[in-house]
Formats: sequence, structure tokens, C-alpha cells
Amino acid sequence: MNNQAQGPIVFTVSQLNRQSKELLETYLHRVQVSGEISNLSRPNSGHWYFTLKDQRAQVRCAMFKSRSQNVGFIPKEGEQVLINASVSLYEARGDYQLIVDKMQSAGEGALKIAFEAMKERLNQQGYFNDEYKKAIPSHPKHIGIVTSQTGAAVKDIISVLKRRFPALPISIYPTQVQGDLAAGQIVQAIQRANRDGLCDVLIVGRGGGSLEDLWPFNEEAVAHAIFQSQIPIISAVGHEVDTSISDFVADLRAPTPSAAAELVSPDRFEWLGRFEHYQRQLVRSMENRLSAQRFHLSQLVKRLRHPKDKLQENMQRLDMAELKLKNAIERRLSGNKDQLSKVSTRLQQQKPDKRLALMQQHTSQLQQRLQQAIKQQLMDLGNQLSRQAEVLNAVSPLSTLGRGYAILTNDKGQAIRDSQQANPGDTVHAQLHVGQLTCTVVEQTKQSVHELK
Repeated sequence: MNNQAQGPIVFTVSQLNRQSKELLETYLHRVQVSGEISNLSRPNSGHWYFTLKDQRAQVRCAMFKSRSQNVGFIPKEGEQVLINASVSLYEARGDYQLIVDKMQSAGEGALKIAFEAMKERLNQQGYFNDEYKKAIPSHPKHIGIVTSQTGAAVKDIISVLKRRFPALPISIYPTQVQGDLAAGQIVQAIQRANRDGLCDVLIVGRGGGSLEDLWPFNEEAVAHAIFQSQIPIISAVGHEVDTSISDFVADLRAPTPSAAAELVSPDRFEWLGRFEHYQRQLVRSMENRLSAQRFHLSQLVKRLRHPKDKLQENMQRLDMAELKLKNAIERRLSGNKDQLSKVSTRLQQQKPDKRLALMQQHTSQLQQRLQQAIKQQLMDLGNQLSRQAEVLNAVSPLSTLGRGYAILTNDKGQAIRDSQQANPGDTVHAQLHVGQLTCTVVEQTKQSVHELK
């Protein structure tokens, strides 16, 4: 009632626009809209201003630099896009508008589905496994670049490489990076670089663009060529927010081509700094070495003696050695003289004439002793023979015959001891002490000697 009594509320234009903006941002807030781009404006500030329209209506749109630089492509007039935006109102003009924070090509939906399917399939086949990743050389000797030779990417890479290390050799393997023929040419360029064998690392990539523009780097043939490459590969496709199959298969992913050049090239200023550091270390080391050598030299100088002193010392040592040698020679000569005297005495004793005289004297003595022994032996044997002769003579028949006895034998020479051995008329022989008789037996008697007594 009171409101009616008071009448309708009167707004200023600013108040109306502000409340309209609050209502739009509160009740609509976030929207996703598709349409065709027109009236595109891209000032130096980096912001994008354009109109999004369809057949019956249109709406103003603004995309600020913080968001536009994350879009992977440059939109063109008449291009169908899909945007994520918040609804707002530009209070100064009262214009209803969309503040865009994401944009993609309207045809990117099907490509994204294909991208995810291929990513899953290659992942299952092990293309993304870390065990197959090759190490990127820390100090490459030759860098290969697989990209368009007219694009901004190759210029950025070369610019960075020249800035960081101008002496590093570069080989460019030109190829299309967009369109139906791009994938095949990228594969051929990678294979040609491997055949050449010049490079020890390859940068494969291009600048930013839409998903459709970047699609050659999502082709399975390109993924296979990267996987089979013997040269380590850095993938540098699009901007930092862009992701491609090549990024997953490559040995290293760089957010941009310039970043790839930064990653693979040494910094000449860092190297110069290291050289200067090593130079300072070398100088300090040489100074320390020289100082130590000077100290050592000073110690040697202190120990160094005048040659005359050294010569006198050596002369004195020589004199001492001469005296020792002389004494040793004299002792040796004295010993040798004694030994020679003994040997001479023994030699004199062993002279042949003296030894012969001694032997003759000894022989003479032995002969005398032998003669005396022979004489004594003969004398002893003579005496023994005389005794034996006396004994033998005592029992000898001849001795008996000498006393008047005779030995009778028959004609056969047989001794006759019994009268019965001869008959009267037999001839017998009588052996006398001197001579022999032949007798004839006249008579035979049987009386014995014992009976005669």
C-alpha cells in the first residue's frame, strides 16, 4: 500500500544497468553457447571482442587476454565455435554480453572422442611406457627439427638455439604440419633423419592451433614413427595447454617449440660462466702450485751446498776408501803369503827326487828286512827239517838196515814178513844197508821172534 502511495521507483541509468548486471550474473551465471563468429576484433591488448550469432539472433562477447592466450587456435570470421562463458552486462553502454573463458571449434567434439580412443589404444600397446623412453642428451652435438620451414615454430626454435648456443649445428627436415598430407610427411621426415644419422636429438612439433589443426600429430602413423625412432625425440606441439598423442609417445614433451629449444640446448652464458669459474679455479690452483714450488725451492736452496764443500767431502771419502782398500789388500796379501808358504812347504815335501829317495830308502829297508826274514825263515825251516829228518831217520827202514837188518822181497817185490810166504827153493831178494842179495830158500822154519827170546 505504501509503495503504491509513494508511486513507482525511479532508477538512474547506472542503477538500472547495475541491477540488471547483478540479475544476469546471479540467475544465468555460467552458460555454454554455440554459434558463428562475426565482427571479430583482436586489439594489441590481447583481448578478443566478437559477436556470436545464429540465424535469428546475436550476442556480444568478450574474451580477455588471460583466457584468449590459452585457446589453441586463432578464431576466424564465420567459424563455428563452442564457448563457455558467464553472462554479464557492460554498464557503460548497457550492452548485454558474454564474458568468454573457454573456446573450442564446434567440430572438435568428434575429434576429442577420436583422440581419447586412440590414446587409450596406444597406451594399451605400451607406446607410453617409461621403459621405452630414450634419454635426451644433455649436450647434443647436432639437433634436428621436424616442422614447417615457413612456420613460426621453426623461427622460434632457431632463434632460441642461436641465442643460447650459436655453435650448435642444426638440420631442418621440412614437412607440412597441417592438412591431410601432413601426417605422412612427418613420418617421412622422422625416418629420413634416422637414416641420415646426423642428429642425436629431434624436435618434432609446430605452433598453436585448433584441435583440427594439430590433428596430424595425433595420427597413429606419426605415433608409430616416433616410437620406432632410434633418435630421441622431443614433442613440441602447440601451446602449453595443448596435448597431442605425440606428446605421450615422445621421449620428452615440451610445452612449446621455444621451450623445446630451451630444454635441448646448453646455455652459452652458463657455459661461459662455468669456463670462467674453471679458469679462476685453474688460476688459483696454479698460484697455489707455484707458491708450493717456490717454498720447496727455497728449502732446496737452503739445503744446497757449495760444490767445493761437496767435492772436499767426496775427496775425503775417497781417501778413506783408498786407505780401507790398501789395508784390505795388505791383509789379503799377507794371508796369501802364509798360505803360499804352507803350500810351498807341502810342495817341497812332495818333490819327485825327495819322494823317490824316501821311497828308495824305504825299499832298501824293506829289502833288508825281507832278506833277514828269508834267512830266518830258511834257518827255521832247516832246523825243522833236521828235526824231522832225525825223527824220520829214527823210524826209517834204511836206519834199520844200517844196524844189520835186511828186507826180503819175492820176485813180485812183495815184502816177506812171514816164513810161510816162501817155500824152499824159492828165490828171494835181500835189501841190505848197502847193496842187494838174491838168495834161494833152503829151509822153512815157523818159530817167531818172540819164541826166540
